[in-house]
Amino acid sequence: MQQRSSVGELAEQLRRELDRYSPGGKLPSSRALVERFRVSPVTVSRALAQLAAEGLVVTRPGAGAYRARPHRPAGPAGDTSWQEVALSADGAADLVPRTVDASGVTVSLSVPPPGVLEFSGGYPHPSLQPERAMAAALARAGRRPGAWERPPLEGLPELREWFARGIGGAVTAAEVLIAAGGQAALATALRALAPPGAPVLVESPTYPGMLALARAAGLRPVPVPVDPDGVRPDLLADAFQATGARVFVCQPLFQNPTGAVLAPARRAEVLRIAREAGAFVVEDDFVRRLVHADAGPLPRPLAADDPDGVVVHVGSLTKATSPSFRVSALAARGPVLERLRAIQVVDSFFVPRPLQEAALELVGSPAWPRHLRALSAELKTRRDVMTGALARELPALALPHIPTGGYHLWLRLPDGLDEAALTAAALRAGVALTPGRPYFSAEPPAGHLRLSFAAVAGTGEITQGVRRLRAAYEEVR
Repeated sequence: MQQRSSVGELAEQLRRELDRYSPGGKLPSSRALVERFRVSPVTVSRALAQLAAEGLVVTRPGAGAYRARPHRPAGPAGDTSWQEVALSADGAADLVPRTVDASGVTVSLSVPPPGVLEFSGGYPHPSLQPERAMAAALARAGRRPGAWERPPLEGLPELREWFARGIGGAVTAAEVLIAAGGQAALATALRALAPPGAPVLVESPTYPGMLALARAAGLRPVPVPVDPDGVRPDLLADAFQATGARVFVCQPLFQNPTGAVLAPARRAEVLRIAREAGAFVVEDDFVRRLVHADAGPLPRPLAADDPDGVVVHVGSLTKATSPSFRVSALAARGPVLERLRAIQVVDSFFVPRPLQEAALELVGSPAWPRHLRALSAELKTRRDVMTGALARELPALALPHIPTGGYHLWLRLPDGLDEAALTAAALRAGVALTPGRPYFSAEPPAGHLRLSFAAVAGTGEITQGVRRLRAAYEEVR
């Protein structure tokens, strides 16, 4: 028989043959399946595990696999309509509705259907991830003495020290908490800094996950416009004065979605304005390690130039590694650090120690700087291929800023072009896009698209995806 290398294909073949066996009947041995289908023992083991997870077979160590006995039919469906009243009544007294719209987040997390190119992805393609280095780091971490013991609540001291060095300035390990990814760290920061019903200043446009976090916490996002040099200080000062807000959330480096970098002259201004307003700046430094090869020296994090504890800094390893490598840092100075720590402990206790140990192994290995150099070069190549393809195929889509970091481009649509219609037409043409509307907390000034050049397999798919986008554009314009 022709060799089958796919776990899914083998599982499907075994699924079709289950009727040959009576309930409780024994399936052929793993050795027999290896010989019959000419696959590895690992493939057989994973295929049987897949069928066991579906409830179709039962595996018994040392004895083999057996066809599962049929389950009893499910009972009648319950009536959950009462929950509509209960959930609405609970929020009746809320100053800000806490209904969560996660659509702006899920679009960048969901896997598109087969055959659809992923211009919507929020993470680098597996080919850009350091999979071998992560696997080796995880294996070494599991052998470390005490790797499975309870970690310090604040995180492993060595990992806190590594993040502190990366931030720079006078930030110390004692001012760093290890968190489970950037999203969790941002959620902790918002809960610590603002009570329900309070306004929180956000860049406009901004990351939809931030808007969802704010609304889930009962906060009121107030937009402050961004231009190619980052947030506008004059409008930031006006927003603080008009709202009485005590929190401003920003991404000073390669802002999502515009790719803007906060200009040197504005950095001190932002800190001064926040300090005079008695407010915190939450710095989401999410893609510092996704710098492009032509970027030049990067500005330091805002936290490195903040002796007064204005900045609460969030930095993460996730974007440069894998969506599942959820290790991040919260850095803060002063009494707010204890509040951050208390909320994090109540919410999640601590980040699993094996993951922290694996992070230490990874960033301390020779593979880490090699990975960052290769990633930097490849991101620049992909960015250039996408910008070139857009200029040739879709010159009507405006690209006001070409970033030197991050993984996406932010395009403005021609006036009158329906953003939702273009997104739907693109999906029919075989390319998934991220519409611009979820990036605005108020009415957007125009239609936009965010296109990721990192989530696809390579430059060939980028060129093909832009051609598909052109076909969709021709359909709806």
